[in-house]
Amino acid sequence: MDFGSILIMLVTLFVLAGSASWVFSRFGVPGLIGEILIGIAIANLTIGDWSFLGMLDIRIGDDPSQNYEIVELLAQLGAVFLLFSVGLETKARELLSVGRAATLVATLGVVLPFFAGFALMQLYDGNMHHALFLGAAMVATSVGITARVIKDMRMMDTKEAKIVIGAAVIDDVQGMVVLAIVVGMTASGEASASNIVLVSAVALAFVALALASALWIVPRVYRYFEERKKKRSTAIRKRHRSDKLVLAIAVCLGFAWISDTIGLAAIIGAFLGGMLLADYAREWKLEEKMESITALFISFFFLNVGMQVNLGDMANITVIALAAVVILIAVATKYIGCGLGARLGDKTLSKGSRNIIGIGMVPRGEVGLIIAAIGLASGAISSEIYGVVVLMAVLTTIIAPPFFARAFRKEYPLERGRGQEI
Repeated sequence: MDFGSILIMLVTLFVLAGSASWVFSRFGVPGLIGEILIGIAIANLTIGDWSFLGMLDIRIGDDPSQNYEIVELLAQLGAVFLLFSVGLETKARELLSVGRAATLVATLGVVLPFFAGFALMQLYDGNMHHALFLGAAMVATSVGITARVIKDMRMMDTKEAKIVIGAAVIDDVQGMVVLAIVVGMTASGEASASNIVLVSAVALAFVALALASALWIVPRVYRYFEERKKKRSTAIRKRHRSDKLVLAIAVCLGFAWISDTIGLAAIIGAFLGGMLLADYAREWKLEEKMESITALFISFFFLNVGMQVNLGDMANITVIALAAVVILIAVATKYIGCGLGARLGDKTLSKGSRNIIGIGMVPRGEVGLIIAAIGLASGAISSEIYGVVVLMAVLTTIIAPPFFARAFRKEYPLERGRGQEI
């Protein structure tokens, strides 16, 4: 192992990813898009016998180089820490009390895209694994992208914003359950009724156990240690300030391991582990402490997403047509499903409000990309289908925010000066 060459490779990739993220952010585009595109450029830039991957001694495929195995490990940790951070913002009690409208918005926004994506792939190639993973990738909504737009416009206090954020959080949990079922079925290689019931039961039991622990067990443990802390001296309290971060990382990695061990995706356990500590995340300043750790690793995840896109595989009229259809379906099913959920859940919402909610749930963002990466790594989907999912996740993330902001400004014309332009 040439440690020096590994360090040069990591520095090069990290600087390129950070630079691309900064440039795209300056133009109001999520930085993760820049990181993905620079990954695609790195993987596909070839001039004669020279290639960027060759220069960095990165070989992707059935016989990956040691350098790529390191990048892949960092990428997997990035996905785990990202979903743990999302979990830290998902309080179990709030999740159970966001209301009928948010629940219906999330549920219809999961059911329609999943079955539409599943049906499309069954018609396209009849491959059950392709159908399951495409359906799962179309389910997730990027709560981070949507929340960022709402925050920039200073519209967090509106009913539409509360419904969208609440629905996006429920959507994430439902998406984790769908992913757990899909991964479990793919791992077993069966799609029988008994296997679907078994995998579903395991996934639901794991989520239910985490919710129950967050509501009843963790608060009791918290109170016990708070009582002990009061009896400690000031010096001992100071010495144990960093314990909370150590505990958070241990919970994150521990739950990810449990999830992986029982046949579910590691990110599901990480998400649920974050949810366990969500009630105390602000008090313990876990979100800001985890932010630096996540920022380090997540860049490698988005780079790796791009690096696995082979433009040669995408240079096919059939694949391009499939990607266009998938993107249209992804937008339409979220918009229609979530808009219908809003209408059924709250009759007082205007057409403009339902429009805001439908558009706000369109971005797939990071979760869709993580699902695609899991499918490719497990061999459940081909590189062509992977590329289609990446395009769908990237384009829905880019196109939705401007329309979302415009819909808000149309519904609240007197608030035009309140937020920034998107």
